[in-house]
Parts: sequence; C-alpha cells; structure tokens
Amino acid sequence: MGYPEEALAPEEQLVLHRHPHWKMLFWPAVTFILITALAGFGLGVAARNTNGNVATGLLIGIGVLWLVIVLWRSVIPLIRWKSTHFIITDRRVLIRQGVLTHTGIDIPMNRISNVQFRHGLFDRMLGTGTLIIGSASEDPLEYDDIPHVQQVHALLYHQVFDVVQNDPRNHGSPPAYP
Repeated sequence: MGYPEEALAPEEQLVLHRHPHWKMLFWPAVTFILITALAGFGLGVAARNTNGNVATGLLIGIGVLWLVIVLWRSVIPLIRWKSTHFIITDRRVLIRQGVLTHTGIDIPMNRISNVQFRHGLFDRMLGTGTLIIGSASEDPLEYDDIPHVQQVHALLYHQVFDVVQNDPRNHGSPPAYP
C-alpha cells in the first residue's frame, strides 16, 4: 500500500506525500491494548475455573471474539490510514484512499483559487489540522488530519503561485485571490 506512483504523469515531479496524522490511530491502538488485556484476563479466568470441553469452548470463543474486535476496531483503521495518500506534485494535488474500493480526486494547480488551513488548540499541540482547498468552480474541499498543516499550506500556496506565474496565459501576473 505504498505511494501510488502510477498516478503520476510522465515527468511530473513529486513535491510532497503524506498519510493522515497518526492521531487517527490513537483509538484503534487503545482498543487493541484494552481488548487484548480483557481477552488475556478472560482466558486466564476461563482456563482456571473450567475444565474439559467447556474450557476449550470458552477459550476458542474468547479468542474468536478478540480476533473479530481487533480486526474491526484496530486493523481496518490501520489499513485505511495506510491506504490514504495526500500528494502534491508540481502540477496537481492528488488524494487517494481505499483498499477494496479506490477513490481519488485530482486538483490541477491552475484550478486552485485559494488555500486555507484550520487547526484548534489540540490540533496545534499535535502538529495537525485541516487543509481547505478552494477551486474556481466548486465548493472548497476539506482534508482533515494533515500533518504539519501550516507547512503544507505554505508549500501548496507557493506551488500554486509558481504554476500561475509560469502560465503563459497570465502574462506573468500574480494570481488574483478573493
């Protein structure tokens, strides 16, 4: 589930590739630790207080329940995090996500009309935030949990400015932002 290199056009240069911030994995990790502790406790109690087929049935039941919860609440969010890509190239912004069903959006640099970011106190402490990309013809797109959102904002703004500056249709004039 690495970076989707096939998404780049020939001679397109990668500027930035990020996954969402690790805070998305906090609750899955807590869930894994708690459910493993509870399953271990349950296995110990079941093995000590029962015997024979009852003990075997309880041990298998606890193990299966542990596996289902870990897959559902920990492994799937980890795979979802790992398969989500936020990519900036010299020509466009790409967002790719999904394992079984892939979704993606591409925003050409010359279609971006403004770039904003938002982060509250907790997000600032963690170094994350929401990046808001406005294009000329659509509602703004918001991307949550972008690591180092202020640097990404500045980088994206400079990329947009460079593309607009180098576009021969603009005659070297800077972009007009509302």
